Amino acid sequence: MKRKFLKVLSSTVVAATLLGPNVSLAERGPNPTGGTNLSTEAFLNYDELVKELNQLEQASAGIVNVEVAGKTNQGRSIQKVTVGHGDKVVLIQSEIHGNEKTGTVALLNILKNLGQSNSPEVKKVLDELTIVAIPMMNVDGSELDRRGNEMKWSEVVGKFPQLSNAKPTWNYYTTPRSGDDYATKPGFDVNRDFNPDLNYVPKPQDFPGASEKPGWFITPEAQTLRNTYKGLKSKFGKVDVFIDLHHQGFPYIEGTDERATMSISGKFVPNPSTPEGAKYAEYADNFKYDFSRQLTLTAYNALQAKGNSVFTNISLYDQSIDLPGTALGTFALNGSGTVLFEVSGQTQNFGQKKNGQLVKTVETGLMGIINGVTDGSVHNLNPSDYEKIPESSSTPGI
Repeated sequence: MKRKFLKVLSSTVVAATLLGPNVSLAERGPNPTGGTNLSTEAFLNYDELVKELNQLEQASAGIVNVEVAGKTNQGRSIQKVTVGHGDKVVLIQSEIHGNEKTGTVALLNILKNLGQSNSPEVKKVLDELTIVAIPMMNVDGSELDRRGNEMKWSEVVGKFPQLSNAKPTWNYYTTPRSGDDYATKPGFDVNRDFNPDLNYVPKPQDFPGASEKPGWFITPEAQTLRNTYKGLKSKFGKVDVFIDLHHQGFPYIEGTDERATMSISGKFVPNPSTPEGAKYAEYADNFKYDFSRQLTLTAYNALQAKGNSVFTNISLYDQSIDLPGTALGTFALNGSGTVLFEVSGQTQNFGQKKNGQLVKTVETGLMGIINGVTDGSVHNLNPSDYEKIPESSSTPGI
């Protein structure tokens, strides 16, 4: 299939240029190095993040507010940062998988700009939006540089005695995985622990579950994000936008031999108004698939505006997934416009190689969305143009 190109369609791109990073790199997207023990010193660790956020809060003179949203299973604080005072609510999360770290740095860079700039463009963002960021959700996993958190099934049963005879969940890791030691430090994929019923209480009959089924809110990390989301809905009546920052493997851009620098998506469960999504019919009235597609387009357009560079190597993530147990699936069914960023490569693939390039890719896409929601131009986009974004492919082809 030939690659399809999407034209820049709105003032979102102009705004992204004003507020986003100014970078131009004429090279192909990321390629795996084959290494498994590369240095991760270039990535921000937990102590460094806390220090940076505290300094930012002080330097911002009240513009940036840093709070503890909750605690991880190992007792570390999960930081929540709020900036802006507008009616439109944007919730952004990074590192729910602890070895997916570029989003954390990108978020910090954006928070610094919003908290310290006096530009009219930034003032407009702060007036229109309330941005809530959780830069490092799975802190325990981040400290171990691995996907899962650190938590034993016995600890789950201790908190939920009704599960004493239930089987451990399908996403519970107890054997070596990607070179990480889950045998002595087992843990869960936190991003499969969400449930569209935000008040769900774990029931033994729902275990061990499956990838295509809802999760259970058994991990404190998932509970923290759920509580943050519920708190925002209670205060503002809605969470307009939820963005989740991840890493992936090394897909190609559909129909080319170019590696994707990042894949994006606005679809995580089937549309409840279609036969395919009928099992989610109770959520149909709140589902905003068109808005999710428009948000995704704003990120895509902002990156395409960078011209002939690695930043234009953006693909559409797998559109066949059905994942109600992810944060994105759960919050989409609860009425938020949702967007996934999947940067190519894990920390064990790159170490500090290409780190700056990948961070700028995330920053550019995020600022495209932030600016598009701020000026309202996101609503001028044709949702069907989403399907023109070239898809990801596991193999090269021209």
